[in-house]
Amino acid sequence: MASAALPNPGTAASHIGGFERGMITVAVMLGTLMQVLDTTIANVALPHMQTSLGATPESITWVLTSYIVASAIAIPITGWLSERVGRKGLFLFAVIGFTVTSLLCAIAQNMPEMVIFRAAQGISGAFLVPLAQSVMLDINPPERHAKAMAMFGGGIMIGPILGPVLGGWLTDSFNWRWVFLVNLPVGVIATVMALRYLPETGTMKRRFDLFGFALLALAVGALQLMLDRGETAGWFDSTEIWIEGGIAVAAAWMFGVHMMTAKRPIFEPHMFADRNLATALFFMAVTGVLLLAGLALLPPLLQRLFGYSVLQSGFLTAPRGVGTLISMVLAGKLLDRIDARVLIFAGISLMGISLWQMSGFTLDMDSRPIIVSGVVQGLGLGLIFVPLNTLAFGTLAPHYRTTAASLLNLSRNLGGSIGISMVTMLLARNIQISHADLSQHMTEATIPPVDPGIAARFSNISDAGLAMIDAEINRQAAMIAYIDDFHVMMLVTFAVLPLVFLLRKAKPHAGPPVMAD
Repeated sequence: MASAALPNPGTAASHIGGFERGMITVAVMLGTLMQVLDTTIANVALPHMQTSLGATPESITWVLTSYIVASAIAIPITGWLSERVGRKGLFLFAVIGFTVTSLLCAIAQNMPEMVIFRAAQGISGAFLVPLAQSVMLDINPPERHAKAMAMFGGGIMIGPILGPVLGGWLTDSFNWRWVFLVNLPVGVIATVMALRYLPETGTMKRRFDLFGFALLALAVGALQLMLDRGETAGWFDSTEIWIEGGIAVAAAWMFGVHMMTAKRPIFEPHMFADRNLATALFFMAVTGVLLLAGLALLPPLLQRLFGYSVLQSGFLTAPRGVGTLISMVLAGKLLDRIDARVLIFAGISLMGISLWQMSGFTLDMDSRPIIVSGVVQGLGLGLIFVPLNTLAFGTLAPHYRTTAASLLNLSRNLGGSIGISMVTMLLARNIQISHADLSQHMTEATIPPVDPGIAARFSNISDAGLAMIDAEINRQAAMIAYIDDFHVMMLVTFAVLPLVFLLRKAKPHAGPPVMAD
């Protein structure tokens, strides 16, 4: 079946048949899954890449940083580009670009090549998720939007969870280059299907706000660098972090002033008058914190303190994905019967409960609490994501969808970056505090009141014995620090619950038409 030409976003659903809708869905979801997987799939391969590329432990992190920063800078212009060149053209460019740069990453011979190719991959991938989300909304009538968002959310939420598992298996079974080569067949299939089935949309000439984009790119890029480099550089003990933080704040302030005073800013100010979109942006940032920060904490905890392998820890985090899939399917069906705000409230509550369960982890437990808390957390994530996206787009004019989708994805990514940096910083500091607190109980000053003979016995312990005691203190201190992180995340989760009442029921907005040139 040939693709239909659709003049305006928002009118696509009436032009799409069932078979063609299915093919378009498969095409955009393949692109989405490919991009989302790559945000985490390379993490487990970094030690192997470091040796192969001759990199240092500090420089190898640029494999991740270059991708994250480039993607964050490119996301905001998705809306403008899709209007200028057409959504189909931009999607094809993004899929082909991501596939080609994945191949280049796989054959990279040194660090400069890898960093350049990863940055290019990040730019290509930045367009895929918001384009896929807006396409899913356009090809489905309003009554199917909840189910469409459930399907879309499955790729968004499952990708980061499956990434480490797939990356670990590919690296162990083959080598690290397969972490990138695995994208090639997916990219080719997505390209062929999109070329045949993805409908054309009208284009619109709109002046590009270069100054506004430059300010936003500078703010986002500096913030991402600060967050990514903070722990390594020593946070605000480092001149680099002060510079990056200062640039981020100054550029963000200037961008805010520019948005309020420019005649044609990069984003339409009328978008942010929509209360649901504005509130959803905040909630999406919180979702990013809970999803990505949790994923940053759990695998190291399972591997370092419980002794699980990379693959085992990946399988233990997989139940969260199962819970997410279940709740997304349920949310897609329940939205016709239950107020979306009630579902979001329930989802946030489940997230808080799961983090409360995780704050009760102990070093002598089996895998059952990990699995149970993961399922509960997955159920919560699905109940947040689907209703939140449905409300965010339900009151928004259709021609704003691609730009709104890009902002929601940027908000989630920034929230995740901030969350990862904060929990990592708290973890490092709390380990030191807990280690000092536990160590003082092993000194001669505190031992004699318990048993005067213990101090003498400690004085005869060999260096190896003392090292074993210190290792156990480190282990206990790390566990306490992880529990503290989960407790802080739980408090943040419950603190945002009242904001659910800022959302309002969605009433479909027809919006002004977008004229094709």
